[in-house]
Amino acid sequence: MHTGENQEGLKKILDFTRLGSIACMGIYSYLQAYDILESWGLTHQWIDFLLIQLGKTGVFQKGYILKGIVLILLWISLLGAKGKKDPDLNWVRIVGWFLFWNGAFWAADYGFVFWDWSREVYLGFLWIAWAGVLMMGAKLSRVIRDGFSSEVFNHLQETFPQEQRLLNNAYSVNLPTKFRLKKKVFDGWLNIINPFRATLVVGTPGAGKSYFVIRHFITQHLSKGFSMFVYDFKYDDLSKIAYNNLLKYRNRFPVEPTFYTINFDDLQTSHRCNPLEPSTMTDITDASESSRTIMLGLNREWIKRQGDFFVESPINFVTAVIWFLKKYRGGKFCTLPHVIELMQVEYPKLFSVLRTEPEIEVLINPFVSAYLHGAAEQLEGQITSAKITMARLSSPQLYYILSQSEFTLDLNNPREPKVICMGNNPQKQQVYGAVLSLYISRITKLVNRKNFLKSSLIFDEFPTIYFNGIDSLIATARSNQVATTLGVQDYSQLKKDYGREQAEVIMNTVGNIISGQVLGDTAKQISDRIGKINQARRSLSINSGDTSISHSTQLELAVPPSTISQLSSGQFVGVVTDDSTQKIDLKAFHCEIQNDHQALAKEQKCYQPIPAVRKLREEEVMENYRRIKSEVNQLIKEELDRMLDTPALTGLIIR
Repeated sequence: MHTGENQEGLKKILDFTRLGSIACMGIYSYLQAYDILESWGLTHQWIDFLLIQLGKTGVFQKGYILKGIVLILLWISLLGAKGKKDPDLNWVRIVGWFLFWNGAFWAADYGFVFWDWSREVYLGFLWIAWAGVLMMGAKLSRVIRDGFSSEVFNHLQETFPQEQRLLNNAYSVNLPTKFRLKKKVFDGWLNIINPFRATLVVGTPGAGKSYFVIRHFITQHLSKGFSMFVYDFKYDDLSKIAYNNLLKYRNRFPVEPTFYTINFDDLQTSHRCNPLEPSTMTDITDASESSRTIMLGLNREWIKRQGDFFVESPINFVTAVIWFLKKYRGGKFCTLPHVIELMQVEYPKLFSVLRTEPEIEVLINPFVSAYLHGAAEQLEGQITSAKITMARLSSPQLYYILSQSEFTLDLNNPREPKVICMGNNPQKQQVYGAVLSLYISRITKLVNRKNFLKSSLIFDEFPTIYFNGIDSLIATARSNQVATTLGVQDYSQLKKDYGREQAEVIMNTVGNIISGQVLGDTAKQISDRIGKINQARRSLSINSGDTSISHSTQLELAVPPSTISQLSSGQFVGVVTDDSTQKIDLKAFHCEIQNDHQALAKEQKCYQPIPAVRKLREEEVMENYRRIKSEVNQLIKEELDRMLDTPALTGLIIR
């Protein structure tokens, strides 16, 4: 027990043991230097008599026995030594010196025998070695054996067990990983076994979103028979991967899919597709959704002002024009280029023609009323913003792609499965992104249906497009086997382009989050989502009399925001989901995804380029552009003539 009497008694025993070591060392020195001491007159008969009596025990017959007793008594005395703790002492160095002086204590005999040391040098070196053992042993008691960890950033305490099983199924994406648990590195697997609950891939530029994650979604889903849509922000990085893997795995589909691309920069490699295909629009709500998508895609600041009069009015106007063209002659001219050109017609002629369609009367009446009552400023505010916005799409190249359909957007149709890749251009992303948003809006409406093929929708740099209803797609498409993968650089980017409310809905709706290096609020959100783990805590208190070390465990963040902000390329953290058939207890991960760089580079060298669709002359593009303008002018002329010839419609003409 640590009472005062016991501590004092122990101290006396240790002091007596050390005194015994000194006494034995003195006896050894007396015997070794007896001749010298006798010549100096330092011997005594009583000491000689006592040593003769002790010698009868045999202790002095061999010198190494007495030297061994000296060291043993010294070591015992050091066991209870207590010195003031010093955090700066290096125990490895002290142990090294302690062993050195112990060795020197024994090695002195070799110096005496082989190197012909004098007895004075020998005994002097022996006492120095004894003092060295004593000094280093005392210093060992001052070392903090259970002190602070030398690791500055606490990475070892922030490690946790992760999934090491490969959980494969007909839909999963499985990525090999390496992760650290304490001081060991283990092989593991990042298993996205339920991609239908949506996957968000987050990371700053260079974090490895496409190279380490998204490309594997493309290759593995194609290998498992998914129809696919790829939004390729930097065309044709992902499109080339999709095309070549479709060639590789096309035999795994019951019906071989067809590959289609939309690329506004190179019309020869692009297919043509009309996103306003009349056969896919069943009622006016489809026209309204298309109108909202294209207008908000072109005016991203309107996203946060939805519901405002001067936002909703242009959207209603475009809806009316789209639905009129859908109803006119069975939708013969129902294309986005025709919508753009029709909007540019003078108000009296345009309103007169639009009034002939009863279904859009409720949409067009406010504009007609404003015009008839002389509210020119209000009318200009309502319509001009729509006309100016849509005029940015007035391009012969865009008109050529958008004015005719070479394929339909129902990519998961069991009879005609498709892999569709749509490319953007970072220099023209605002204009191209709005048109691509319209395509995507129509695709998601068509794929989210029952009894169709499983499909994978992959969006690289998702905030560069406006996707109206992404939260609804994530929430409802799971039962229809639609896997959605969103690539985002940062939560703040999503919040800027979609508004705070919708950004929060997206972040909180996705089931799987895979995050590379991110900063700020994004890192905090992901850290909170991963949660906390029990981490060992140790506190050390040193004073002049004692040292106190306490151990405890405490719930701390498994992956703090500071760690997420310092991830290297290829390192990812996050959480995955499971399902009822394949349970995952270890859903959180902090790992490095393992890519076979040499194999991927070799595979990429063998990729075939995306083939050209057609040989196209510039004159054909311009001819299409002029034809659309001519068709709209002819439509207005014919409709006005028909109204003049029809008494029931004459009253609708605005003069």
